[in-house]
Amino acid sequence: MFCVSSSNDNCDKPAVPEPRKLGVSAQIDKDAFRTRFRQRFYDPAFDGSMAQIDALAEIAWEAYHEGRKSPRTRAAGPEFENPEYQLSEQWLQTRDEIRKAQRLHEDAKGPARILLISGAARHEQTCPGEVSKSYRLCQEAEQTLVAERAIVDLLDLSHLTAEYGRVIYPCKACVATAMPLCHWPCSCYPNHSLGQVNDWMNEIYPRWVAAHGVMIVTPVYWYQAPSPLKLMIDRLVCADGGNPDPTRTDGKNAKKAKAIELEGWDYPRHLKGRAFSTVVHGDAVGAETLRRNLHDWLCDMELVPAGGDANIDRYIGYYEPYATSHVALDKDQAIQQEVRNAARLLLQTVTRVRTARPPKGDGVRDPRPK
Repeated sequence: MFCVSSSNDNCDKPAVPEPRKLGVSAQIDKDAFRTRFRQRFYDPAFDGSMAQIDALAEIAWEAYHEGRKSPRTRAAGPEFENPEYQLSEQWLQTRDEIRKAQRLHEDAKGPARILLISGAARHEQTCPGEVSKSYRLCQEAEQTLVAERAIVDLLDLSHLTAEYGRVIYPCKACVATAMPLCHWPCSCYPNHSLGQVNDWMNEIYPRWVAAHGVMIVTPVYWYQAPSPLKLMIDRLVCADGGNPDPTRTDGKNAKKAKAIELEGWDYPRHLKGRAFSTVVHGDAVGAETLRRNLHDWLCDMELVPAGGDANIDRYIGYYEPYATSHVALDKDQAIQQEVRNAARLLLQTVTRVRTARPPKGDGVRDPRPK
């Protein structure tokens, strides 16, 4: 795209395109809103409180109709490009937690911190009625890491299916409009006007930041990552080039974000330098593909792989009945040892990364920073 200008001095700068719109609305009317709001109180135990519920529905409708995404804000302050811009108090709180986590990460005298992630959706307190094999393998890894005096933060993503009010909302793909529109941490949620609250990512971002190493243990579902894991992966896009200053884009001003990106964006890698390990298991197909996808994704964010034996794909009870899959895991002593080995290799890589001087990169410029 080239600029259209009578002055040759300005023709080296691309024109800022207008955001594309088709006028497709997702708005619903008041009756539909009220019906959906009341569905949350379908249990007959609420029948005697419908008058109060309808009163709350009226308040919620006003918030929705007026688009009150962030009803509590305060001035950004001197650290931002526009100190007077009103930022969400909840976003600022998450940012503060990330900064605290970064200080933990940078403490050279502190213990190694490992974020251990179970990517399965299965939980014994939900419909399957049984724990996941991923969680059991995470226990093997946790015991190994704790024995080596590491601090382990176990993130069990199956709580998305089992815990009341626990949710990770989908990525809205702000980055596809312009990278600076994707804020670090994500500012798309909460959106109180749409009832999109309790976003777990506000707690998960600082847990990634504090870690020196990340170990993901996950099954493969239909050739892909389980949906809880994929939700988290998508929402971590802001860690890979995201804009830490929402005041620069006036919040979600798409055209301003496009202009900033076209002027030159450095795509900051906010999780760069952490080590990683991945263990992917399946029962028939797809484990290899998912392991490669996770490895490539983490490398793209400039995390450091802990080596081939720390990034593995395996089949447990290959083509055997689902009903006996835990029995198959009991018998498979090899994968249990491989998981323990992967945990040790990750910890060794963390130690090496923390004690080594990072390369300066003098004279090296990434021609494709995206």
